[in-house]
Amino acid sequence: MSSDPCGENVSLPLRNLLNSIRCVADRVRDGESNASDGAFDLSNFRDALNQAVKAVSHEATKLSLAFSKPPLPSPQDVETFSESTMKSVLSLSTVYYWLPKDQGVSLRRQVRDATVEVLEGVGQLVEVILSSPLQSLSQDQLTSTGSVWSACDHFAHLPQDNKAAVLMVLSDQIGVVKDAIEEVEQGPRGNQDTYWSEQDRLLIGPCRGLMMAAAACLKKLTSAVKANGDVTTAQNLAQLDDLADITKEISPGLDDLALCLYPPMDYSGVENNVSKLAALLKKVLEIIRSSHVCGESQLTWVQFLEGAVDHNLQKAQDLIQQDS
Repeated sequence: MSSDPCGENVSLPLRNLLNSIRCVADRVRDGESNASDGAFDLSNFRDALNQAVKAVSHEATKLSLAFSKPPLPSPQDVETFSESTMKSVLSLSTVYYWLPKDQGVSLRRQVRDATVEVLEGVGQLVEVILSSPLQSLSQDQLTSTGSVWSACDHFAHLPQDNKAAVLMVLSDQIGVVKDAIEEVEQGPRGNQDTYWSEQDRLLIGPCRGLMMAAAACLKKLTSAVKANGDVTTAQNLAQLDDLADITKEISPGLDDLALCLYPPMDYSGVENNVSKLAALLKKVLEIIRSSHVCGESQLTWVQFLEGAVDHNLQKAQDLIQQDS
């Protein structure tokens, strides 16, 4: 930014705005929501949130346009733009804080992440305006403005309640697990597959079986949550959050096992990670079994998958013992 007095007068309110936005973003990222007094209306909250995010998008666009071509806005205009942008940012963060934890941690996390993404996007835009030559609209400024719009548009796709939030978590996990299985099935890249011994190939069988059990568990759980997931009691909301949290541990467990399967195969690593993944899947199935989403029809596949996990674990351990 120019060092002449006019430039400094223009940049000072923008620097103040940037610092304030960063402070608000940090508070939203780390802060706690207000406690519910029992009269919370999720539908009203969503309406208020959408209005607040539209206002931020509008203010960010105004700010970007003001600096898109000469002449420079006057210091008074910049002050006005900065104040109205900050007002919209504070309004969005205030609405976010209305959402209490007792509406579900998974829901709150996704609303928080979306809110932080918008705030960081506006901060990035202000930073770009501060660091760009003021004679023209830079590519960075176009990109930053587009990023704010994109982050604001994301609010239209946020889950409606905690059940929908948990289903989004499960959907993400299914995608990650599917990718991990495909990678193992494709084998090592290049000509490395010649390094897999016959024993290696035998061991990959039960490892893949465990991975397939993980994938089946996530798919079946998704159907169970869709059919039976309930958000009307604190206990059921907490159970849905527990299911979301434990299933997030599956993909790292799969990745750790998959890494050990690359030649030269590390048998002790395979044994360690097979045991860990099997224990995790048993824990997931136990949490499903004791939750409200598990009815009579779900119990059948929970028991079947418990058997599949035990079978593949035993088979892998037997093969590793033979080799040693």
